[in-house]
Amino acid sequence: MTDERSENLPTPPIALAIAAHPDDVEFQCGATFAKWAADGCVLHHLICTDGSKGTWDPQADTGALVARRQREQREAADLLGSTGEVRYLGEVDGELRNVPSLVSEIARHIRELRPTVVFGHDPWKRWRLHPDHRNAGFLVTDGVVAARDPHFFPEHGIAHHRPNHLLLFETDEPNHAEDVTGFGDAKVAALEAHESQFETTMDITDLANADQRAAFHAKITAELSGAGAAAGFDAAELFRRIDP
Repeated sequence: MTDERSENLPTPPIALAIAAHPDDVEFQCGATFAKWAADGCVLHHLICTDGSKGTWDPQADTGALVARRQREQREAADLLGSTGEVRYLGEVDGELRNVPSLVSEIARHIRELRPTVVFGHDPWKRWRLHPDHRNAGFLVTDGVVAARDPHFFPEHGIAHHRPNHLLLFETDEPNHAEDVTGFGDAKVAALEAHESQFETTMDITDLANADQRAAFHAKITAELSGAGAAAGFDAAELFRRIDP
């Protein structure tokens, strides 16, 4: 945590997380979403890519994988307590780019959903390898700027909207902590909805292996506890807060 830090925003009426892939929201802010949902926040997901490369099986039916990952994302949102929408840009996994047409799309979704808080990837994270995470981050920051000013994309025909806060996850320099004590199990349950990703991101090669699933649960719990220790909580998720 940086020296000037903030903690525990008031539960917003509406929050929107914009992520590169299905499961990114759950990994990065799932416990915060569960906490806010329990307090009445309407949670929305906007997923930028189709998740079609999320397998190590070279013979996989990627069309079926895309459909499966959409189902998993909706189930994960339900497990977090989301009462909002799950939307998709549908860009090809691994080919997301920060281009004006997609900035316009992001801004349009922000104007339609009118979130108080927007979450997204920190595009300035050092040594980031995955281009989708980097480009999704820039789409979010550029989209927030466009959504708040009326002369960007007037063809939307929607009133401009300025979120109160932008919370960037995967950040090198967090300055905001959300106390998520008691919401770790909800985060894990939502992540486990993404069964197609057990092997690639959770080190679970056998769905019925209780030891592997317990190890994943322990890993997530340890991550939340470590972030909490940095912020003075039993468990936390950390972000870079920007008030745009």
